[in-house]
Amino acid sequence: MSKFIFSSPRKYVQGSGVLDQLGDYLPALGGKSLLIADDRVWGIIGDRVKASLKKADVESHYEKFKGEASSNEITRLAEIARKAGTHVVVGLGGGKTLDTAKAIADELKQNVVIVPTVASTDAPCSALSVIYTDEGVFDTYRFYDKNPDLVLVDTQVCAQAPVRLFASGIADGLATFVEAQAVLRSHSQSMVGGDPTIAGMAIAEACERTLLTYGYSAYTAVEKKLVTPAVEAVVEANTLLSGLGFENAGLAGAHAIHNGFTAISGDIHHLTHGEKVAYGTLTQMVLEQRPDEEIARYIRFYRAIKMPTTLKEMHLENETYENLVKVGALAGGKGDTLGNLNQHLSPEDVANAILAVDAFSKTVQ
Repeated sequence: MSKFIFSSPRKYVQGSGVLDQLGDYLPALGGKSLLIADDRVWGIIGDRVKASLKKADVESHYEKFKGEASSNEITRLAEIARKAGTHVVVGLGGGKTLDTAKAIADELKQNVVIVPTVASTDAPCSALSVIYTDEGVFDTYRFYDKNPDLVLVDTQVCAQAPVRLFASGIADGLATFVEAQAVLRSHSQSMVGGDPTIAGMAIAEACERTLLTYGYSAYTAVEKKLVTPAVEAVVEANTLLSGLGFENAGLAGAHAIHNGFTAISGDIHHLTHGEKVAYGTLTQMVLEQRPDEEIARYIRFYRAIKMPTTLKEMHLENETYENLVKVGALAGGKGDTLGNLNQHLSPEDVANAILAVDAFSKTVQ
């Protein structure tokens, strides 16, 4: 019997300047807070965060995030929170910081507040984390009983981040509907363990439509550090629509192939999550035998926002075929989502599609 599940954060707040309201939301969620961020993020917004919490009379303990969403880092920070006697976990920064904050809150059975400082991934709203080894190799997905209690997105802060990260969020978001359609077609389950809901599919489709309609103009505005209505729309698509879409409609090939890329070493790992997902999305589209013009449309759009569409841009132009087969093997491994695209794909099928994207992209004008 089919089971339909829809999951979402308790509250989502977005707008220019809303970071200064962070302290207002914390007393109802538990008060005394563990704040985690890396040095760079804390240097940018730390004073504003402290001022907001002071104004709201909220105690806090700040601890530096060391950079990897690994089991060891989660354990370290959870122990610090226990000793500090905090009651709420607040993650501030990018995807790995936010995934770590969710994991800490799960360890401690506390509320979690997510404050993305870049609109670069769809991690903020979800009830899961991507866990890596200390060396940065994909390990597993970690699932939680609930989504974040508050996601607070200051668009002015996000617009000050490098435009490359904003574009990466667009690329990550563009995978949402592509993967959701594959999950629905294969009768697979969403990331919350149910059949894709009508709401989840509608949100995923709205995500794609918003990004293809407003993504380029928003990109050009963020290049100038500006917040416009298009930027607000794209930040919402990158963060809320993509987050709800992938979680409630599911993942398939694009993210599995992204994870598969961790099987090889080299300069590819200087790329962002979204840059690797962009190539994974094109690879999935090749594996699905989507029409040439549809794939070409995505390639042209990716190029406009400077996302990679060739092996050279992925730093893989000299990679051996055997290593690309390793990518396919990891992508199709137990616990990942390639099977939601097609349970019969071989590692060689994936390797061939990775090469085919490069060949086709070079012909697109």
